[in-house]
Amino acid sequence: MPTDSDYSADTPLFLRPGQPWREKHEQRRRRARRFLSSKQKHYMVMGLVALDVAGILADIFVALISCDQHEQDEGWVDDVRNPLHTTGLVISCMFLVELLISIWAFGFSYFSSWFHCFDALIIIISFTVDLVTHGIVEEIASLVVILRLWRFVKIVEELSLGASERMEEMQFKVEELQKENEELRRVIV
Repeated sequence: MPTDSDYSADTPLFLRPGQPWREKHEQRRRRARRFLSSKQKHYMVMGLVALDVAGILADIFVALISCDQHEQDEGWVDDVRNPLHTTGLVISCMFLVELLISIWAFGFSYFSSWFHCFDALIIIISFTVDLVTHGIVEEIASLVVILRLWRFVKIVEELSLGASERMEEMQFKVEELQKENEELRRVIV
């Protein structure tokens, strides 16, 4: 490990002996990869997806009810729909941040899975639609809601990842118990 005497004011950061910044960077990437692969992250994503889908469905229902009742211009419609749109934008931002952190943590190998490629496309399209569209354009762009419902598939994927992790843990425990059982049988015989 380099000491303070190894550095001078004239030494550029990228030429420092041992490059401690690189070690810290890699350590942070490893921590990010661990978190992004953790159960906690999968549960957080499932919660956000459920909240986002609930908001989308609530917005659709409010739009349908207000249209059916011929009350599109009533104040309550905007009072209900604006917070739903804001919540959707915040959730889209959170998914965009997750995508950027995933790319940073895993590198571009993150896109080796078609699922991650398609999910990234949905995240970017949803974020763009949430950010750019308003008024009549927003109504036309509401067709993208169908793409956002893709997140239901993401819930299933998150659940399957969690189930496969649990299955691996259980399989490991079964193997350990089988070895222990064999050892105990040898001791008994």
